[in-house]
Amino acid sequence: MIIIYHCYGGAHSSVTAAAVHLGWLPTDRIPGSDEIISIPYFDRPVTRDHGRLQFMGNDEFGNEIYVIGRRNAARVFENMAIGMAQVYGFCPRKLLLVNVMPYVNWKMVVGGFTSRKLGLTAIGRPVVTAGVKFAYWKIVSLVNRIKVCTASGNTGELTQIN
Repeated sequence: MIIIYHCYGGAHSSVTAAAVHLGWLPTDRIPGSDEIISIPYFDRPVTRDHGRLQFMGNDEFGNEIYVIGRRNAARVFENMAIGMAQVYGFCPRKLLLVNVMPYVNWKMVVGGFTSRKLGLTAIGRPVVTAGVKFAYWKIVSLVNRIKVCTASGNTGELTQIN
């Protein structure tokens, strides 16, 4: 199965969810700032990276985990992914699209904008990291639902999860 975590910029919430999914971040405690900042792609993508699928790794079930920044075009991205799967004969039951935007808070927005758009990482990164910590248990809960869904094979024809 291919699991794609998606959010506005592909730099914070989706990357955090993918890292939890892959076991790079703990599920029994909130990680420290250094742990969060060390995640591949965390607070690194820029505007030109939006729309580019980034492979993060394979989980313990052999699922391929990706992240993508799709700006405010969640429905456009989801429709495009479904269409591409159909055009190329990919079984839709093997694709899971996970919208992580409902878990984004104001600290993640302000910190991400300051760090990525304004380039002021020394100011923005601590703010966005604090936002990730604030949303962490919700992200862990989302990932746990995804793992239960994929482990049981109960993903429906094409599931879009928020």
